[in-house]
Amino acid sequence: MPVAHVTFGSADLERGARFYDAVMAEFGGSRMMESDRAVGWSFPEGGTSIGICTPFDGAPANVGNGSMFALMASGEDQVRRVHGAALANGGSCEGEPGLRENGFYAAYFRDPDGNKLNAFCIPAAG
Repeated sequence: MPVAHVTFGSADLERGARFYDAVMAEFGGSRMMESDRAVGWSFPEGGTSIGICTPFDGAPANVGNGSMFALMASGEDQVRRVHGAALANGGSCEGEPGLRENGFYAAYFRDPDGNKLNAFCIPAAG
């Protein structure tokens, strides 16, 4: 089942958009839509897009415990750049870039609203 898009709730679209502008730029992504309630990013090669929105039910945005969105990076350098862009644009660190027990090279971070993401790659065999 292909995933078309992922959307996170945001309490502050302007702040969230600055964060995602920087993080998605590291993957070649750019804004593809923007309204007073939502902002979305897509990628030149297509695939899953990502967006943020104010919750449609009017309740405060909140974080799903145990939820995470993983971004496939082209290599370790891109993982480090994405993590750096996240932290420089209002995100918080949930795990520094490094090799994980499962053989992935990954970094974990949260967006300004507390949604958890990670950037990862499978290192070349060395």
